[in-house]
Amino acid sequence: MKNLPELTKAAIAAVVGLLLVTSGCGGREEQKGETAEETTAPGGAVWTPTGDEGTLTGKVAFQGQAPKFRAIAMDADAVCAAKHSKPVYPEAVIVNSNGTLRNVFVYVKTGLEDKNFAVPDDPVELDQDGCIYKPHVLGIQSRQNLRVVSSDNTTHNIHPMPKVNREWNVSQPPGADPIIQVFNRPEATIPVKCNQHPWMRAYIHVISHPFYALSGEDGTFEIKGLPPGKYQLEAVHEEYGASTQEVTVAAKQSVPVEFKFQAAQTYTPSSLKVMPALVLPCCAGK
Repeated sequence: MKNLPELTKAAIAAVVGLLLVTSGCGGREEQKGETAEETTAPGGAVWTPTGDEGTLTGKVAFQGQAPKFRAIAMDADAVCAAKHSKPVYPEAVIVNSNGTLRNVFVYVKTGLEDKNFAVPDDPVELDQDGCIYKPHVLGIQSRQNLRVVSSDNTTHNIHPMPKVNREWNVSQPPGADPIIQVFNRPEATIPVKCNQHPWMRAYIHVISHPFYALSGEDGTFEIKGLPPGKYQLEAVHEEYGASTQEVTVAAKQSVPVEFKFQAAQTYTPSSLKVMPALVLPCCAGK
């Protein structure tokens, strides 16, 4: 380039610089474009209640002997260990005192395909407290914000592992701002792990509508405001797989529902591709 005029040299340098910038940012621009396109709500009018909606009230029964687990060893991170005065056990299987199963995600699997639902403005929050995800299982609507916070004075790496949504892995050091992410497509179930603390597990269920619930400390659940119609319900548990049943909801009707899971039940996930938790089963008698 020694014999080229100075103006020509400057023009070539500008072109080369532009190419370098474009190639370096290409992936980022593609990701932004994909996100903007996918977060556009599907066509059609948004469904609004008419006053004829019904309710599903149910419970999840458990039969057999609940498995026992070893306490989680958090010695590798003193901050984690210091937050607990008592042993902490995996939450893969929690059987309530009344013989019901906790953390079973129940949702309407089919029957709402012809309706479009508004996305809630409020985010769903996932906290990291004592190096445990809280809640262990959560539901969220597609395109709704997930807000990840940390109550720990240690670094976490939040790493959801979806099949149809975009995978991400974000580090969150102590005092960092909340992480805001969106799952654009319905997908149940998405396992979540922390790359810093291998015992940390959570499960996110992304649904296209608001009609889902989680069984609680008494094993019950409730789904309100469901339009009259015929539906297929599915109950999903991280260890025992999925179970479905058909229900019909009449106008202003309350419909009782009961799911049952067994300790000896073979793990048979449905099309949801449920991933079992990483747990440490304890030997009998120990």
